[in-house]
Amino acid sequence: MNNAQDMTKYSLRSWVMVLALAPTILMGILLGSYFTIDRFYQLEETLLEQGSNIIEPLAIASEVGLENNDRESSKRLLASAQLSRSPLVKSIAIFDKNNQLFITSHYHKDFEVMRYPGNVAELLNTEHETLGDTVIMRTPIYEGYKPGELRIVEPSQGAKGQPDSPRYLGYIALLLNKEKTLLEYHRAAVAAFIIVLVGVQLNLLFTFRLLKNVTHPITEMVKVVAKIREGKLDTRLEGNLIGELDLLKRGINAMASSLSEYHDEMQQNIDQATSDLRETLEQIEIQNVELDLAKKRALEASRIKSEFLANMSHELRTPLNGVIGFARQLLKTPLHASQLEYIRTIERSAANLLGIINDILDFSKLEAGKMVLENMPFALRDLMDDTLALLAGSAREKGLELVVNINDDVPEGVSGDAMRVGQIITNLVGNAIKFTDEGSVQLNIKLVGETGDKVTLRCEVIDTGIGISEDHQELLFQAFGQADSSISRRFGGTGLGLVITKRLINQMGGQIGFNSVQHKGSSFWFTLPLLNAKFPIGDSLSVAQLKDAQVLLFQPKNLSMQVLSNRLGKWGMKLLPVSDYTALCHLIEDAPQVDIAILSCLGFPDTESISRAVETLKPRVGKLILLDDCLSKQMLPENCTRLADKLLTPPVGDNVLARALLFTQLGDSFVNVESPVAAAHQKHELKVLAVDDNPANLKLMDTLLNELVTDVVTVNSGDKAISEAQAHKFDLIFMDIQMPGTDGITATRRIRMNSNNRRTPIIAVTAHAIAEERQRIMSSGMDAYLPKPIDEAALKEVITRWITRPEFSEFDLQTLNWEQCLAQSNQKVDLALEMLTMLLDSLPQTVTQIEKALQDNDQQTMLSTVHKLHGASCYCGVPNTRKLCQEIESALKHNTEISDLEPEILELLDELTKVESAAKHVISQLTADETNDQKTRLLQTPKGA
Repeated sequence: MNNAQDMTKYSLRSWVMVLALAPTILMGILLGSYFTIDRFYQLEETLLEQGSNIIEPLAIASEVGLENNDRESSKRLLASAQLSRSPLVKSIAIFDKNNQLFITSHYHKDFEVMRYPGNVAELLNTEHETLGDTVIMRTPIYEGYKPGELRIVEPSQGAKGQPDSPRYLGYIALLLNKEKTLLEYHRAAVAAFIIVLVGVQLNLLFTFRLLKNVTHPITEMVKVVAKIREGKLDTRLEGNLIGELDLLKRGINAMASSLSEYHDEMQQNIDQATSDLRETLEQIEIQNVELDLAKKRALEASRIKSEFLANMSHELRTPLNGVIGFARQLLKTPLHASQLEYIRTIERSAANLLGIINDILDFSKLEAGKMVLENMPFALRDLMDDTLALLAGSAREKGLELVVNINDDVPEGVSGDAMRVGQIITNLVGNAIKFTDEGSVQLNIKLVGETGDKVTLRCEVIDTGIGISEDHQELLFQAFGQADSSISRRFGGTGLGLVITKRLINQMGGQIGFNSVQHKGSSFWFTLPLLNAKFPIGDSLSVAQLKDAQVLLFQPKNLSMQVLSNRLGKWGMKLLPVSDYTALCHLIEDAPQVDIAILSCLGFPDTESISRAVETLKPRVGKLILLDDCLSKQMLPENCTRLADKLLTPPVGDNVLARALLFTQLGDSFVNVESPVAAAHQKHELKVLAVDDNPANLKLMDTLLNELVTDVVTVNSGDKAISEAQAHKFDLIFMDIQMPGTDGITATRRIRMNSNNRRTPIIAVTAHAIAEERQRIMSSGMDAYLPKPIDEAALKEVITRWITRPEFSEFDLQTLNWEQCLAQSNQKVDLALEMLTMLLDSLPQTVTQIEKALQDNDQQTMLSTVHKLHGASCYCGVPNTRKLCQEIESALKHNTEISDLEPEILELLDELTKVESAAKHVISQLTADETNDQKTRLLQTPKGA
């Protein structure tokens, strides 16, 4: 591009000059140089030939004088030869065979240059040497021998047949003058230059003639074209031109005429187009008004849709709350077997309906782009255990082998949306169980990538189910569809599970795929990018204590045996695997002494065999663990639950198994969950207000709360709730949101403004499932959120969490916010307390490092210390500390001097002092509450338990 621009800088005249002169000058220089150099070599050869004609006869003539040592005759010979060629020959000298000067034509001060510089024996023929403007020629002198000829002598009688060599006498040197030759050379060069110069002048003459006849008309044409371009379409070229230039002139004139016609026509078209454009603009303006109205209608429709989803969520979940809640309450009462089965069927049906509603709402949120993912630390293995525990019952009912295998390199603590990860696993594993009639379902998790603080996991769910035909595989991830229409009739479902799973995984930055063969099973895989948790999550289990422990493992299922064997082997335990009941009986008869025995109940033929094996092994092993994988609960005898140290329900996760091996206590997990009579427990000394406009839900809340607290007050409207809050002091308030008249949000605001419960925790109880509704609820002054249908365990957790809440009267919530700390630890009190304790333990060292870096003006140490503190503050609910760390860290990264940041750093040190005091207060209160709860539980534990 640049070369093209450079070429256009030069005019046609310049190009013609260059292209016409350059070849002529180049050829002239080449030819002149060639002939001049050729003339020089000819003169050089002529000079050497003349020298050879002089020196070789002299070499023959000097043989006699040199052999007889006759210097006078030799001198006369040399002088005569020099005089005859005096302009050419400067000096002649004869040297003997010892390279000594014999005679010269006359005294020459530089006769040493004529001496042969090498060994004279090597001088066999005439040689020449050039020194400046002279040439030195040397010819050897032999006895009776002409230079250049080889004389053959007959062998003598005593020479052993070898020929006689000519005897070497010396050599003659001739100094020639090159001045005449050089003069001729210079004359030739001058002549060549004159010829080239004349040629260039002639070329210039013809070039200027060409320029006059060609470039001048072209220049005129350029001017005319420029005028035409400016709009002067009546401009024409005049005069007679030669050859193609006359054709070009006619073409330009014709083009100008055509342009003039086109211009007139175009002007008419422009006028017409302008008129049409005015009409079009008027139509576009009308369309814009219509589009604006349509946009407003679409926004209104979107608002109505969101409101409809919120209302539908509330209207559907509200009756389901009563159905599920009272069904669970009925399960706690004495019932006949048939009544118990009816109630369970009602609960399962309601739960399935709730799942369908949740799928539709999740799909709607994903379609609208309203799904917001959280980023909170969680324990991956504990999440898998909790998730699969909910699915284990379904697998057990169908007699399927459910196995989870997590590689050792997969980190325990990660950050992400734990609820959505659990939802993905639930959908995929649940589908695998649903579409598998016999065989196994396996979940494998492994680490496939790690960069910095980011890890990528690959999860694979493998089943031996019905599989998917190739014709139906492309329909798999479509909404409201399944691979085969008959499947929805056989297995049920909305067909939204996989499309929700796919969109959740894609929103998290992962990918999903599958491989399937009809009637042989399917394998669904997905990648999941997560962040490494900055703090340890979950229990720290020292499995090193299990090394070299002897384990008897009885497991008839191949996959479960393989996974358990690999896990126990990696922990360094000595394994004694048995997969056959007969082999187990023989082994028991041999009375083995092992540290741990793990027995699968499924491998025994009947109840008596299980009881007999447990009674026999109990005295011989240190710990006896039973795997409750029987198809029927009645198969496990009562004495086994009494004798065994631990009863585990497959699938057994790594952490569950490790805790069972390390911390097993007698009788710690054998409460009969099937018993309809609820275990007695101590109620909390609390006064609670429950508000709900639905009579069924209000009665359910009253029933559930009366089992947990001592005093419950129920009202059915927001106005009555305000009156009760003004008249009485409550420890907790459970507030329904959507009520006629004064709704829950309005009632909460009025209670906060003027009542006896301005600081009382208010828990929102609502069936709303839209994220925007949750944000509106939490921003209205409520402290927590309890979704409908109400789960008894969730209700207990809320009550426990809020009655153990530390009092914040002694410090600012911006210094330490315990609720924020809980939110950042996924509402796990133990984890939040552990993080806060770790921060408190690190504060003295952190303060020391900051003070030292401030004193030494050490910017690198200050940056690393503040960065580490910033990371810790993100998980501990310390807003002020986090804000100050962020400001200081950002300034340091932009090379701000420490001296300029001294006020902020000192403010941070003061804030850390406040955080230390507040953290000690919270930790001491929570620790004391936990200790009291443990003492209460110990007092309530029956003897012999």
